[in-house]
Amino acid sequence: MVEHVALQVQVEASELGLYDWSGRTARYHQMQIRGYLGFRECSREDADKLAAWLAAQVCEAEQRHDPVRVELLARCRTERIEPPTSKRVDRTIRSALRTAEQNLTARITARLPDQAAAQHSALVLGVMTG
Repeated sequence: MVEHVALQVQVEASELGLYDWSGRTARYHQMQIRGYLGFRECSREDADKLAAWLAAQVCEAEQRHDPVRVELLARCRTERIEPPTSKRVDRTIRSALRTAEQNLTARITARLPDQAAAQHSALVLGVMTG
């Protein structure tokens, strides 16, 4: 991988170890690369939209973290969004899974007869407080 990147930027692979990957120059280069490729940074609004999309389109059928992560990263590519940090990806996935679970529970509860819904709520509240 390092050799491939070195070939692309026309430097020796050993020189890449000297590059300051966290400095201002690196951030400037990232900005240039995003611009060249037509990508943008992932904003808070993007992350919220991604979480909503995951909850509606992916997480009701798939609750395992890794497959959901694959779908999230694919959606980022489709939307031309630079993938967020791994911590932010994890938070987005957890949010989407929680939302999908809440949505499914609400849909199921809405289909229950009133008496059954009340008994279910009492049971859940009893378990949570007891």
